Amino acid sequence: MDDYTIGVLTNIALFSFVALSAYLLLLAGEMSFGQQAFFGVGAYCGGMLTTLFGWPLPAAVLAAMAAGAAAQFLVGLPTLRMRGLYFAMATLAAAEMMRILFELLHFQRSIEGDLVGPDGTQGFRSIRWVFEAGVEPAEYLALIVALLALVVAGFGLVERSRLGATLRMIGEDPELAASVGVNVERVKLGVAAVAGALAALGGVLYAHHNTYIEPRNFDIMLGVHSLAYALIGGLGTAVGPLLGVLLDVGALEGSRLFEGYRMTVFGGLVALLLIFRPRGLLDERVVHWLRARFS
Repeated sequence: MDDYTIGVLTNIALFSFVALSAYLLLLAGEMSFGQQAFFGVGAYCGGMLTTLFGWPLPAAVLAAMAAGAAAQFLVGLPTLRMRGLYFAMATLAAAEMMRILFELLHFQRSIEGDLVGPDGTQGFRSIRWVFEAGVEPAEYLALIVALLALVVAGFGLVERSRLGATLRMIGEDPELAASVGVNVERVKLGVAAVAGALAALGGVLYAHHNTYIEPRNFDIMLGVHSLAYALIGGLGTAVGPLLGVLLDVGALEGSRLFEGYRMTVFGGLVALLLIFRPRGLLDERVVHWLRARFS
């Protein structure tokens, strides 16, 4: 594969993590416009650990995921008391607050005579662990795809378990779930923490792929897209959000067929699907039919 194809495939895989984090919250009945914030937490945390403190990437990934989980758990404590549009707007406000904090973050150290680290609106340069470790772009893509496959496999196991049924029951009717003994608030906080960890995992891998990040990488549009990917691809399976990313980043952006009109086409696609297929292309009915047909 050429470098451009590898780059497009890498972006598809990276944005799939934040799409899956939004999908997980949708399963629990919550629509979040703020998953980009935890994507950013992972990017900054992981980048600082490898660049400023010399941590190996695997350890930085685990620490970044823990930071993302903690951040979304803390955000979820007050916001999950809200419902519907109020929750969505609260997550958006929290994400914008975090983006502003990224703009105010100045933490640099002198490494080999150069100042390295987050520099507010000037961004965070020289996140070079992947290159210094001699990892080729195709190898890094393979690593990201392997991690994504593990995450999707984990979703598959959960969705066939009692926990998966509980999540969908909470998403459909939280009052009914509570009436049969489910601690809805506790489950949703757990879901929020896992969603934050997933977004952070994508963020730390994104930072080491790009080698440079800045606060505007984590603005509202990333949050809107991550939610739209799940809504487009479908809520019947974890493969749905991946399909949404593939349609946008792969078909609309990567192919360059709609260069200059990508956002218009993407917005129109979202609007049409919300009208005609509100649960997305791979909704529960389609997934059930496919499993019955091919299992």
